[in-house]
Amino acid sequence: MALIPPYLRELQVEIQGYADGYGLSYFPQVFELVDYRQMCEIASYGGFPVRYPHWRFGMEYDHMIKSHTYGLSKIYELVINTDPCYAYLLEGNSQVDQKLVMAHVYGHNDFFRNNHYFSRTDRRMIDVMANNAARVRRYMDRHGVNTVESFIDTCLSLDNLIDPWLSFRDARNQAPASTNAPDAVDDDRVRLQNERTYLEDYINPPEFVESQRQKQREKREQVKHRNPAQPERDVLGFLMQHAPLEAWEADVLGILRGEAYYFLPQMQTKIMNEGWASYWHSRIMTEKALRDDEVIDYADVVSGVFASAPGQLNPYKLGVELYRDIERRWDEGKFGPEWDRCDNLEQRTSWNKKLGLGKAKIFEVRRLYNDVTFIDEFFTMDFCREQKYFTFAENRRSGRLEIESREFQQIKQKLLGALTNFGQPFIYVVDSNYLNRGELLLGHRHEGSDLKLDYARDTLRNVERVWRRPVSILTQVDEKPKRIRFDGSEIGISDEPEAFKV
Repeated sequence: MALIPPYLRELQVEIQGYADGYGLSYFPQVFELVDYRQMCEIASYGGFPVRYPHWRFGMEYDHMIKSHTYGLSKIYELVINTDPCYAYLLEGNSQVDQKLVMAHVYGHNDFFRNNHYFSRTDRRMIDVMANNAARVRRYMDRHGVNTVESFIDTCLSLDNLIDPWLSFRDARNQAPASTNAPDAVDDDRVRLQNERTYLEDYINPPEFVESQRQKQREKREQVKHRNPAQPERDVLGFLMQHAPLEAWEADVLGILRGEAYYFLPQMQTKIMNEGWASYWHSRIMTEKALRDDEVIDYADVVSGVFASAPGQLNPYKLGVELYRDIERRWDEGKFGPEWDRCDNLEQRTSWNKKLGLGKAKIFEVRRLYNDVTFIDEFFTMDFCREQKYFTFAENRRSGRLEIESREFQQIKQKLLGALTNFGQPFIYVVDSNYLNRGELLLGHRHEGSDLKLDYARDTLRNVERVWRRPVSILTQVDEKPKRIRFDGSEIGISDEPEAFKV
């Protein structure tokens, strides 16, 4: 890696001036020039120059280097959420490519600095990653490469079992509710309503009421001694604190958990982040930086960036078009109750109040939203029709993918379903001493989709390797409450009286 040469430094000063003129605010920007092998290496490390040693990074590097060599893909830029913000330029790119990448990077930099979901991330993560790598190498020297790498494999299979909102939750509001409720509360729960006092002993027999009150006391006592007191979504954090791990294992698990939380906002804002960077590189290039003789080359590159591959959602395309639509709607006043009530097509087509609020609105959206709220609020029926979105499914007869529906609600719900919790199940720690046997009980918050049983079995096996005691998960299978249990040797599925609820 090397500092950029003078001609690229001049381009950076030019692009930075345009970014300032548009009102972008960003961390100090540092560009470094790398060849394609270095670019693939950094990309395989998730954008960082140093990571802990693990076989998956080599696998990803091999895939990227072959893909680049055979002309199947090309990495134009890499940018890291740090202060200062580091980005990498590919050696050998044309001047128009370098200008495009710089403009794109300044958009990302502005998003990293100003979006609320990045506000709790560690801006010195390059140093943290280097320290993590050094610690893992020491553990490999002491305990053996295979031992440490095998444990990392197990932890990486669980690194999505974290709480996305943990860093925003006020610890003062985490205190468990008091369980020392008076017996009168129990009476309210077990007694049937009775307005005729002379039937009280018949409707609410004293023996039955007392037995139910005793059950309530026992249940309250169980909850009082349960760990955790309330279902805990940060499964990795719970395992790190309570699993019988050696010191080095707990440290490695903490390293992987910390890195998972660092990368989490990038997953939560993929569409917004890429859309924002694409919006600004488009404006900077087409309005300021692009020369006449560079238009064709620029169009060729951008057409590839915004192209949609079969069966895939392009976050660049969806994000940039939504930002443009929001800006246009707020400039023309196409929002609010009056706009929503208007059902005249001619009036809606010619509607333009010339409010000029578009730029302020997209900056507000960039600051406050994530992908789910972004799509939920701004993916409108008009936008869906203009962009010609549809859902597709496999035709069982022909085996081909075919258009399933163009209905707006189906399209939007499928989009939101894929983005909510990244399309993954909601898993909680329910009890660390289930049935007083030291077993770990997990709970699956059912959202209408059953767990994939093969995934559930593999996950339970890996949790058991960390917990070192049997592990169970409460879930629903075909709308029936079930408990899936792994005891270290075999998987069992049993019926449960009721489903898990948060």
